[in-house]
Amino acid sequence: MKALIFAAGMGNRLKPLTDTTPKALVPVDGKPMLEHVILKLKAAGFDRIAINIHHLGQQIIDFLRANDNFGVEIYLSDEREYLLDTGGGIKHAEPFLNGDEPFLVHNVDIFSNVDLQRLYQHHIENKALATLLVSQRKTSRYLLFNNDNRLCGWRNRETGEVKSYYPYFDPEQYKAYAFSGIHVISPEIFRWMEEWTGKFSIIQFYLSICARTHIQACEYPGLKLLDVGKPETLAQADQWVKENLIHHS
Repeated sequence: MKALIFAAGMGNRLKPLTDTTPKALVPVDGKPMLEHVILKLKAAGFDRIAINIHHLGQQIIDFLRANDNFGVEIYLSDEREYLLDTGGGIKHAEPFLNGDEPFLVHNVDIFSNVDLQRLYQHHIENKALATLLVSQRKTSRYLLFNNDNRLCGWRNRETGEVKSYYPYFDPEQYKAYAFSGIHVISPEIFRWMEEWTGKFSIIQFYLSICARTHIQACEYPGLKLLDVGKPETLAQADQWVKENLIHHS
């Protein structure tokens, strides 16, 4: 099973830590974030993993080499010349990700208690183009879904900005969920992406095609999620890992 870990971010919110260390290698409970995510994926059966790199990418290459790739096949999707954002990052890894099975995408700075194998199976059973793990947590930006849990729009509650390709779109008529940074995607996505080039956001891409295909929400019961991209959550993360027992052998 294949997965992609987004590890190319600049980590600006974690400065000055990330001036000398890529965000993916910032430690949580004594281990780099990247190691936690690789081991979670490996435990769920994902044995072929693409990792995109940009900021201080050589450190990530050296770290993986020093740990024998943690016993899985690793493909480096090199974005050191130009950072491609989430949509461009997925497209750039197409040579590895394309094939006859869905792949899972996971942000390096997201810790959760989700059963990744179950999420993957849910995606296969629902025959969606993409299945987005979502929750009802408080945030400023929400994805908007209809009663069939299909993506229809996006809303920023702080600015009031709304995005949708549907005419006469009323955000109040839709369910608002926060996106987790974890999704499962079918390889047909690359056919939809053919005309998209360079740097682009996967959420913007999903919004542009959701009226014509099946982009689905999956709400995981009892989901616990921590975004470790900010200093205040980094301070909580060590404790979070201990409490949620995500240590791996």
